[in-house]
Amino acid sequence: MFEIKVSGETIVLSGRFDASQVERAQEVFDKVSEACIVDFEALSYISSGGLGLLLGTEKRLREKGQQLTLRNMSSHIREVFQYAGLDMIFRIE
Repeated sequence: MFEIKVSGETIVLSGRFDASQVERAQEVFDKVSEACIVDFEALSYISSGGLGLLLGTEKRLREKGQQLTLRNMSSHIREVFQYAGLDMIFRIE
């Protein structure tokens, strides 16, 4: 099960962010127009579709001089970002 919640300037992701959830998440991320924190603390899985959505959002924000900050990743999800080279693109705390 996947949940996405917006709390102020933070988007909290939990569960499994797979391809079937990209459209739902896209609705939330399309509304992001300024720097934002994405909290991964309760996220157990992210698919290539989820990675692509985050990458597209980051690209759109960078064109405006803004960026996403990714926070509280599990070691497994952090490894996915490292293997894909995305740790060189995103700000990860």
